[in-house]
Amino acid sequence: MSSFEETETEEVATCLHMKIYHPLQAEKPVFRSIPLFKKDKLKTDEVIKFGRDNGSCRYVLWDARVSRIQFAMQLFRHPDSSELCFEIKNLSRRTKLLVDNMELDYLNKTELPCKCILRFGDYQILVEREGGESLDYFEICFELSQRSLLQEMLYVPSLQPIPENGVRKYETSQTWSSSGTLTPTEVDENELQQEASFNYLKP
Repeated sequence: MSSFEETETEEVATCLHMKIYHPLQAEKPVFRSIPLFKKDKLKTDEVIKFGRDNGSCRYVLWDARVSRIQFAMQLFRHPDSSELCFEIKNLSRRTKLLVDNMELDYLNKTELPCKCILRFGDYQILVEREGGESLDYFEICFELSQRSLLQEMLYVPSLQPIPENGVRKYETSQTWSSSGTLTPTEVDENELQQEASFNYLKP
């Protein structure tokens, strides 16, 4: 049987797509050990570690400022569910790990959303989970981003349906603060009402 035929008969594996970025990646080969643009197949019981130590970590970051083991990810299933999910644990004593706007200290862990951005130090990783059927294997696929991933994240006001009076209510929006965490943005109510009235009067 050819390898193509074998692939057709295999169950589809859950795939974790990870787009990685570091501002000095063009000058320093921090991702030289990361397999880019190809799927890396792993067993579902494997603990995946990222960090500086090439003896302990499957994915090595060549950067002296990175901890020996920065963080680890592992698959799990919720009770009565066949869906494979991922949890992530911060294993760095000196650097906090941000999962979207949630800060994880040393040994803190959380479930990864289907799509989120990880940040530690100057590193940014956009993670997207693609579901599959296999309970034996999963895949990780890395892609190198040429620009900051935060620039691709847009935070806009959440809109509610326009009521009959033509005045539309806005939810508080969120923006990135200078410290890199999400903070509420104050919205001027008069400006929003004026904008809503203008939109309502437009033909």
